[in-house]
Amino acid sequence: MTASRSIDTGGGRFADQVVLVTGGGSGIGRATAVAFAAEGARVVVLGRRAEPLAETVELISAAGGVADAVTADITVEDDVRAAVDHTVTTFGRLTIAFNNAGAVLAGPLTDLDRAAWTANLDLTVTGTWLCLKHEIRAMRANVDHGDGRGVIVNTASNLGAHTVRAGMGAYVTAKAAVSALSRVAAVEAAADGIRVNAISPGPVDTPMSLRPGETPQDRAARLRDASPLGRAATRDEIASAVLWLASPGAGPAIGHDLVLDGGASL
Repeated sequence: MTASRSIDTGGGRFADQVVLVTGGGSGIGRATAVAFAAEGARVVVLGRRAEPLAETVELISAAGGVADAVTADITVEDDVRAAVDHTVTTFGRLTIAFNNAGAVLAGPLTDLDRAAWTANLDLTVTGTWLCLKHEIRAMRANVDHGDGRGVIVNTASNLGAHTVRAGMGAYVTAKAAVSALSRVAAVEAAADGIRVNAISPGPVDTPMSLRPGETPQDRAARLRDASPLGRAATRDEIASAVLWLASPGAGPAIGHDLVLDGGASL
């Protein structure tokens, strides 16, 4: 469990917002859920395992925030629909969604198993589409207060639309699709007052960024020469970027894919 942030008793940027975070039980999802709550939002975290979600809720509650958890599989449309409905029923509406759940499948294209390939696309691409579908429908019911009816941020990757790597074909394909899907959703949802954008992190200080058999120290050494920044991003840095995209200050950002990889894809 990561350290919690204290809640902004002055209201915060997101004091009147209701946020749904998929993949909210760990890593970037947890850090972002905690960050939204620290700035006053009511947060619902979604994931397939109940225990990590409960830990995220505990972190937020201990800091004085308001959070709830929904155990769901985003590849199952009934689960996604129920999670969005639960959010609206519990907190009155849905105004911000961070679609962060995804998977990593590594290996040369010629060695990949078809079932694993399909499962990877189902979670990362189809799951993101199902979330978008039901989040946009829920946000259309919101009243436009001058800054729109809602905001959605999807997690893509610098490996996809921005650069590629041998042995990561399944991941690259899925994340490139998320980036393209975000642009299409942005065009379709803009008329409803809903902004859709994506983030494309590079290596982040999470277990997912470690290569097989690699230690955090090995990763640090590898990244010193892999990008101009020379290090992995922190979870809090990625969370801060998501919060900016979700804020009124990012109002003109529609269909943007914000690359957060320390210059690795330049």
